[in-house]
Order: sequence, then C-alpha cells, then structure tokens
Amino acid sequence: MQVIGLCRFSYPAIGGFQVEHDTLDERIAYLYAEARLKERFDLLERVALPCLRTQTDQDFTLVIVIGESLPAPHLARLRDLTADMPQVQIRALPPGNHRQVMKEVLNTARNDLSAPCLQFRHDDDDAVSVDFVERLRQTAGQCQGLIAQNQTVAIDFCKGFTARFASDGIYAAEGYRPYFVAAMGMYVAGNCKQSIMNFAHHKIARFMPSITIPDAPMFVRTLNAYNDSRQKGAREPELSRLTPAQEGEFEARFAIRA
Repeated sequence: MQVIGLCRFSYPAIGGFQVEHDTLDERIAYLYAEARLKERFDLLERVALPCLRTQTDQDFTLVIVIGESLPAPHLARLRDLTADMPQVQIRALPPGNHRQVMKEVLNTARNDLSAPCLQFRHDDDDAVSVDFVERLRQTAGQCQGLIAQNQTVAIDFCKGFTARFASDGIYAAEGYRPYFVAAMGMYVAGNCKQSIMNFAHHKIARFMPSITIPDAPMFVRTLNAYNDSRQKGAREPELSRLTPAQEGEFEARFAIRA
C-alpha cells in the first residue's frame, strides 16, 4: 500500500495559519524573513528530515510543498538537503486555499487513485520515530476488518515528546497528545478523494473511526520561536534536560543528535 507524507515548508497559503496577516504580501514577508527561514532550515535539516531518511521502511513518498516565490538560494538549499532522499518530491505552487491545495497535492501524489493508500502530515520542525512508516503500514494490515468497512480511518500514535534544543543539550518532556499532527496517519480507500488535509487533526476522530496506539514514544514536537500553534499563549509542559543516556535514546529513536 502506498504511503504518502506531506510537508509544507513555508508555503504561503491562504488560510491554514493561526498567525494572521492582513495581506498575502505580509504573509510572504513573514514566512521568508531571513531569521525565520534560518531557524526553519536548521530544524528541517536536524529534526524533520533525519528521522525520515533513516526509516526502517523506505517505501514511502514525501511531498514537500513550497511557494513558487521561495527565493532561489533557499530553493537550492532545500534541493541540496533532500538530494539523497529519493522519496522526496518538491512542488512549488502559487498561493492558494490551504486545504484545497494540499488535498490536490496528496491526490496527485497517489500512484493509482483506485488503490488505497496511507497518508501522514509531517511538520518541518517535528520528528517521528524511525519505525513510523513501518508501524503505520503494519497497523493498517492488522486492522483489515475495520478498514474494509470504511472509506477513511485515522491511525494515531499518541505518545511522544515535547522538546527544546539549547546550546547545552536537549530539554524534553514525555506525554500523550491524542490526534496531534506528528505520528498520525490516515487510511484512504481506493477511489476516495478525501485526504488527511480535509480534516483538522485534533477533530479527525469526529469524522471517522480511529485507532490509537500509546505503547511507545513516536514523535518529537519542538518548541521554537516560530511555532504557529504557540503564538496565542498556549501553556507548555515543563522540560528537563536529557541525560547522556537519554540523548542516545533520542538519537536511536528519532535520529536527533544532541
């Protein structure tokens, strides 16, 4: 079964952000500000891509959506960072309605629309466990009875870490985040044109059956200066510095090096 991941890298969508801007030009200026793009590239290079580069199941597609206005030096850097990842497809698109554009991207990425697939979202500042794709495919195979009776089914690995990266190490807290973006996938039946981007991630269980698996940490959500979901004063857990042993576990599980 085809597995498709979607990563939006500073794509200037219309809608889709909690940080609002009065005009599209203001949004593009915010997204492409040098300080912001420096941090986004640092996190993409050191957090979001290594875990996918080292997946135990390499049979997946990752579509990275960018704006066609992304400055050429940044596009070149993105191409360099993903040159060794045959799974990556970079799509440069004009601004458009957030959910409609992403739905089209996912459906276009399907090798055969008449065949079922698995989809997941992957933010450019988060990580998933190196066995995420393997377990997503495995879980779908174990739940064939449920899948056979539904057009869509959510598969949620809801245990993971919130983390901040500092000059003296990694600070993190383990917890449960049901229906979070990272480490949640969705089964889509053949000939069904709905996608994981049709649904707000935290509301997805209102619209389809869901399978939740809390057995092992499967994601890392980073705290950084430009988290879109943190701009309205959301409370965050207290973080503790990882020990050297825990840093080794972080690297083994998420390919994140202290």
